[in-house]
Amino acid sequence: MNIKTQILVAVIVLLAMAALVNMIRKNKLELKYCLLWFLSGVAILVFDCFPWLTTKLASVMGIGQPINLLFFAGFCFSLLIIFSLTAAVSRFSVKIKKLTQEIALLEKKIEGMEGTKASDENEK
Repeated sequence: MNIKTQILVAVIVLLAMAALVNMIRKNKLELKYCLLWFLSGVAILVFDCFPWLTTKLASVMGIGQPINLLFFAGFCFSLLIIFSLTAAVSRFSVKIKKLTQEIALLEKKIEGMEGTKASDENEK
């Protein structure tokens, strides 16, 4: 990879990380959901600044071509993101179910109080 491409990749990654920080600062994203993106940004910067590291790591892992290592790493990253989002959706689903049940109980309690109040007024 030539130096112009390396600089372009580094600038794009740094801009993306700055955008993430800005979104966290404005409370548009939570930090716990952005940690994987930050880690991937750092990994991309490391592989961008030290391209020989990709070749060395690929040979240590027994992967024939360094580009295949990058595709494999991207696939693993995608799986981590999917797992993280699935866990978050599952947690929110449980919370929504619990809140729905609590609201239904409160509505029933309110209806019971209104019914008791109406019967008290009828007795007077």
